[in-house]
Parts: sequence; structure tokens; C-alpha cells
Amino acid sequence: MNKRVASKIFINGDIHTLDRENPVAQAVAVRDGKFIAVGTNDEVMQFRNEETEIIDLKGQVIIPGLNDSHLHLIRGGLNYNLELRWEGVPSLSDALAMLKAQADVTPAPQWVRVVGGWSEFQFAERRMPTLDEINAVSPDTPVFVLHLYDSALLNKAALRVIGYTRETPNPPGGEIQRDEHGNPTGMLIAKPNAMLLYSALAKGPKLPLDYQVNSTRQFMRELNRLGVTSVIDAGGGFQNYPEDYEVIAELAKQNQLTIRIAYNLFTQRPKQELEDFREWTSMV
Repeated sequence: MNKRVASKIFINGDIHTLDRENPVAQAVAVRDGKFIAVGTNDEVMQFRNEETEIIDLKGQVIIPGLNDSHLHLIRGGLNYNLELRWEGVPSLSDALAMLKAQADVTPAPQWVRVVGGWSEFQFAERRMPTLDEINAVSPDTPVFVLHLYDSALLNKAALRVIGYTRETPNPPGGEIQRDEHGNPTGMLIAKPNAMLLYSALAKGPKLPLDYQVNSTRQFMRELNRLGVTSVIDAGGGFQNYPEDYEVIAELAKQNQLTIRIAYNLFTQRPKQELEDFREWTSMV
């Protein structure tokens, strides 16, 4: 194929270019993932041949891919297929019904995880679920529900698995809420940071590597659906390099990354920081 022949041409679009001299175009031609022509249908169609795929946008708006400058793609990808999502759920009763349905089909020893993405103000009831409600819909399957970065709700099954008891001390920067007898209620509170919340979440079982690859691929596809094509991974969250980045390396090797990724690396192993930094500087 000639170098100047497009592999794909998009026509009849409302294409926003961010070029001040040519802010909106009707068509674009693409080859090897790069634009080789931008302009009118007639101008761009000059770059086709019999092998070029022509895609009629039928007036749809096209924008450049979005960059998210602070996202936890590594952590989110490893866990995406493990999570129950409450975004857009209109009522707490609906959310609890979803929680029960998921708990009923979740195999031991896996947990049900609701990791952010929701607010009590989206619910018709205008409140968070109570621990009694969560225990009622899932008495046996561990449940972890994260509320923003300020607190998490764990049912009795999750408390048993993690091993929190009345003898468990509050960790630095967090509070294990207790009842009048000193027993953990299931509410974890960030005071002042979320380390307790994510250390509890990290105690749940992980997916096998091939499932982690699938989970990360699904998460990236969801980001693509929302228009995101590149991210800066903010690091942390108990993901340590290179062990927890193996999935990204595998997807890159298979040419299956649909998101450009920049890393921020923060060592996650107390008292082994120097060892990590020495290893990283020798690797990259």
C-alpha cells in the first residue's frame, strides 16, 4: 500500500480538530494510527484506494481523545471485573438489590466490592446504606463498600475474613469504629488518610493473571467508551512495581493497550524503599 494511502477514512462528520485555523472538519484519513489528511469529504477521499475502509459518521461529533491526568488505571484494571458498580443507580433499594444479587452468585472465597463511583445524594433516599442492611442482604459473602475516600463499610463476613476483633488496634491514620462493647462495627474511617480503607481492600483475594489481563482490558475499553485515550497513573494503592504492572507489560507485548499510560511510581513496601528505588533506577 502506498505510504500516502489511508487505511481508514471517516466522512460526513462534525470533527473538532483543536486547530484554530481549521477548527471543524468534515472528514479525516488515518494510516498506522495517525492522521494523514483532514478536511472536506472530497479532499480526504483522494487518499483512498480499493483497500481503504470508508466509515460514514452520519453527522456525529468527533473529538480528540481525552487525557485523564490522575487515574488509578493499574489498580482499577486489576480489580475492575471484581467490582459491583453503583454509578447512576437511582435508589438505595435498587443498590441493595444489586448487592444481594451479586452476593448470591459470588463464589467463595471472593468478595463483593463496591469501590467508589457513587454518592448517597444520587439515591432517592438521600442516605448511605446501613451496616444492618448490608449484613441482611449478604450474611455469608464478604462485602466491602467504599464511600469516597472517607470511609468503608464491611459486613460481618468481611470482618471475620480480615480478622478485625476488639483486640485489633487502630492503625496510624485510621479508625476502626467500635460498638459499646468495643467490637468492630464494620465501619472503617479515614482519619486523616485512606490507608486503612485500601489496606483492608487489599486483603481480599486477587484474580489469577489471565483474569487480571481480561479485567484490565475491560477497564480500558470502558475508559475508551467515555472518550479517554491516555492517562497518567497516580500510583500507590498497594500496587508495587514491577510485580503489579505485569499485566500492563503483557498487554503491551500483545499490542492490546488501548490507552497510553504514564506511570508515577511510589514504593509500597515499608523499610524496603531504598531497595525498590535502586531496582527501578537500574531497570528504566
